[in-house]
Amino acid sequence: MAKNNTPTPHIGAEYGEIADRVIMAGDPLRAKFMAENFLENPVQYNNVRGMLGYTGTYKGKRVSVQGHGMGIPSIGIYSYELFNFYDVKRIIRCGSAGAYDPNLKLGDVVFAMGSCTDSNYGAQFNLPGTFAPIADFELLRSAAAKAEELGIDYKVGNVLASDVFYGDDAENWKQWQKMGVMAVEMEATALYMNAARAGKSALCICTISDSLVHGTACSAEQRQTSFTNMMEIAFDII
Repeated sequence: MAKNNTPTPHIGAEYGEIADRVIMAGDPLRAKFMAENFLENPVQYNNVRGMLGYTGTYKGKRVSVQGHGMGIPSIGIYSYELFNFYDVKRIIRCGSAGAYDPNLKLGDVVFAMGSCTDSNYGAQFNLPGTFAPIADFELLRSAAAKAEELGIDYKVGNVLASDVFYGDDAENWKQWQKMGVMAVEMEATALYMNAARAGKSALCICTISDSLVHGTACSAEQRQTSFTNMMEIAFDII
């Protein structure tokens, strides 16, 4: 059934060219970096819209990496197609996040146990209430255990998946901070909702790239190539 929908308008792969476990990154060059530095014998299967995708092996496991672009609508498209048209079973997003928690430092790893949002993405499901998007527990537990094994500091908790990068109210992040939301990114809600609807598994792992509390930030190059701790965790547990 799924193979009749491939290739898609966004992914040029034929059915079967993508592994059933995928690691995603917003920046397609980060996906390329992961393919070149973690996968054995990576084969590029996608370059549609410059959103690079590769399949190879990692420690004997067949794994794909795929760019997803910025924001909930974009990851909503790519994760939907992967889950529903390519029969992908699990997706881990490796992304960057801005810290709301004053104890988070640049380079710290965050596991998004839950995802708040200011997006209206969930309205399409016509639910009689408010859905709480959460990570797959087995992936989350495995990620925490792997981080401890590797000696990588991490924090688990709630993040905000925001539709807005340049907000009109520069201080409204403090309203999320007071509720214990530890960081902001732009995709986890759609990934978790798509996984839930498809009966699949998903986890969002982020590296802190900037702090709204302390006013510090990583460079664009650091965001692309230096966040390897979260990548190692993702590849080991996918």
